[in-house]
Amino acid sequence: MLLTAQGSTPPAVRGDDTAWMLVSTALVLLMTPALGFFYGGLVRSKNVLNTLMMSFASLGAVGIAWALLGYTLAFGPGDWIGGLDHAFLRGVGLEAGSWGGIPHLLFMAYQGTFAIIAAALVSGAVVERMRFGAYLTFITAWSVLVYAPVAHWVWGGGWIARSGALDFAGGTVVHVTAGSAAVVAALTVGGRKDYGRQALLPHNVPYVLLGAGLLWFGWFGFNAGSALGANGKAALALVNTMLAPGATLLVWMLLDHVRSRHVTAVGAATGIVVGLVAITPAAGFVGPMSAIVLGGVAALPSYFMLQYRSRTRMDDSLDVFAAHGTGGIVGALLTGVLAAKAWGGTDGMLHGNPGLVGTQAVAIVAAGAVSAVGTYAILKAISLVAPLRAADRSQGVGLDVTLHGEEAYGRGEGAVLVLRDAPPAPPSTEPRTRAAGGAA
Repeated sequence: MLLTAQGSTPPAVRGDDTAWMLVSTALVLLMTPALGFFYGGLVRSKNVLNTLMMSFASLGAVGIAWALLGYTLAFGPGDWIGGLDHAFLRGVGLEAGSWGGIPHLLFMAYQGTFAIIAAALVSGAVVERMRFGAYLTFITAWSVLVYAPVAHWVWGGGWIARSGALDFAGGTVVHVTAGSAAVVAALTVGGRKDYGRQALLPHNVPYVLLGAGLLWFGWFGFNAGSALGANGKAALALVNTMLAPGATLLVWMLLDHVRSRHVTAVGAATGIVVGLVAITPAAGFVGPMSAIVLGGVAALPSYFMLQYRSRTRMDDSLDVFAAHGTGGIVGALLTGVLAAKAWGGTDGMLHGNPGLVGTQAVAIVAAGAVSAVGTYAILKAISLVAPLRAADRSQGVGLDVTLHGEEAYGRGEGAVLVLRDAPPAPPSTEPRTRAAGGAA
């Protein structure tokens, strides 16, 4: 998704490329509601609406922030960060340019869908206990202050792009930054009040499978759309996006069976997501057989990271780091191993260029470190003004009722009226009267 040199002659707008990118933008936007269902099925029923809202709200909060400031900081001219040339979408019209034969406005919208889902991914680390207002403030600030600068470094002509690091569709920009932010957010906000004392089980596994399936569907726009046109590169990325998660799924099911003698649906859905994450940085740089290898290998670190995390005191509730952080790191490193010039990338270690692995590692460390520091600073700043955590009582009742005034699975008429606690009314001084029929 790297922009071409600014000095090159801009192409004309092409109808075929524009049509594909219109579809890709819609596909990637669908991934955020899909993430909501994937996450929503994994939490307890009393928090499912809150979890869904954490994803859906990103469509508004981050989408608008991207149009106002995020886009110009990511793709405006500049070295370490983009300038304000495109603030409030100034100068963003229907012309083609260094991004290819599609309108500038469409390129902005497509990139905005990446920012939206990157911020929503972090919610999986703080579900079931973070206050909704604090969360909205965090993802808005994070998308502008953390995501946009890293996107500029990698895709906007910044120093990581110039170093030769490869990230076709966001392994570093989206998944490493989100995974790093998830760890810091989980530690800063703290664990759920019942974490480590109760079994916190998924309440709706079909939601998890539905979310994973829709994520896979949307990911074709995420990866193949990153070719920024209807061309051979898009076809390669699409095929790799089909094959790599399939290999991860098979290995994950095998690991599940060896460990527990069961092949779990939640495990299968998680394996699919890990495979999608891992192939993202390599989708347009490796051949199909390499994609299968990459997907199969990527299952192992994420699977064992998930098992390890569950035995620690860190409440990364939905294992954002194990799936997205670890998957993104492994995928980026394997891109440095498997990338081939014959498929449109730079030759990697298997083709005589071991230095690419080091270049990839530098990009990973830089993106992860900036995201960690930025996340901590933003959360601490918010905590000076408002609490980050919902009260223990709210967590016990469930955030659906206490924060949103609704229940996902109503037992009565649907909406729930939630009143603030009030002192008891003073005793009445009126004389008691005898009701009809002589009853007191």
